[in-house]
Amino acid sequence: MAGHSQFKNIMFRKGLQDKRRSKLFSKLAREITVAAKTGLPDPAMNPKLRAAIAAARKENMPKDNVDRAIKKALGGDADTYEEIRYEGYGPGGVALIVEALTDNRNRTAPDVRSLFSKYGGNMGADGSVAFLFNRVGAITYPAAKGTADDMLEKAIDAGADEVLSTADGHEFLCPVESFGEVRDALEKLLGAYDSARIVFKPLDTKSVDEETGRLLLKLLDAFDDHDDIQQVYANYEMSDAVMEKLAAA
Repeated sequence: MAGHSQFKNIMFRKGLQDKRRSKLFSKLAREITVAAKTGLPDPAMNPKLRAAIAAARKENMPKDNVDRAIKKALGGDADTYEEIRYEGYGPGGVALIVEALTDNRNRTAPDVRSLFSKYGGNMGADGSVAFLFNRVGAITYPAAKGTADDMLEKAIDAGADEVLSTADGHEFLCPVESFGEVRDALEKLLGAYDSARIVFKPLDTKSVDEETGRLLLKLLDAFDDHDDIQQVYANYEMSDAVMEKLAAA
């Protein structure tokens, strides 16, 4: 019986992973379609499309899926999506910025408000938490591209403000106004990037305890599970001890 239960548990976990993977591909495809529809369908001539395709490749999205997303935009039958940003506070007063691509804001806004409320937060007005973040351009590359010192030289050459190097990779940051120039310069110096987008970086972080962290992660999972929500930015920080306890729960 134990073996049977273990097998069922493995299958359940695989089912969750497959579901999340399918949802991720759906979101990436939506981003590709929007990029192709709002600009040229050729990634060489459309930086936004090139970035969307790079993000899809990083997640191992099949080429057929990418091609279908572009063809959907070319066919003229693609839904019209608009980019909307929501702001609010989650449990423990953690500031959150939620970015969505939606074809029906009258559906998405109540959904987002409901999720905030369900997990101990509240959605605010535009600008209610944005002042707690810096809006910057971020271009990421894999760690294998070089050492931290190498990347610092490339950052200077490309005109980036700084580069954050960790074991996971290198993230080049720059002002929004010079994002295109820095992205293109880095592409010439280092080749294709993993991702290139405008992001929100918190000016400061808020430490959360285990109870708050558990509720916050439920909220973030709920946002991640929503079809319309593309990106979520937050200013929380968890200690290693809290993360270990939550992972073991």
